[in-house]
Amino acid sequence: QVQLVESGGGLVQAGGSLRLSCVVSGRTFSTYRMGWFRQAPGKEREFVAAISRRGGSTLYADSVKGRFTMSRDSAKNTAYLQMNSLKPEDTAVYHCAAAEGPLATRADDYWYWGQGTQVTISS
Repeated sequence: QVQLVESGGGLVQAGGSLRLSCVVSGRTFSTYRMGWFRQAPGKEREFVAAISRRGGSTLYADSVKGRFTMSRDSAKNTAYLQMNSLKPEDTAVYHCAAAEGPLATRADDYWYWGQGTQVTISS
């Protein structure tokens, strides 16, 4: 049984920063590529970032490129999302996800999901 637990969300002002964490348990962390997705009220879940099994490759949505950085630490079984220069439109519930195989941006390509952490950016 694979479990993902996110943390690090909160309320910050526009221009601020947050770092989200996603701890994975139940299977070998390096088995999985990891992704972050977000869902704002009334909107569909959207891709934010993804990282390969060993961290050598990353993908980002155009809306966050240059502001967000995804990384992973195998010693801690944890994936991170460093979010800088935050904007009100970044407000959403952020979910991490895991699966085997090549990098992917579609939610349907991920097998395991965390419960999400709320990020709220005030203007």
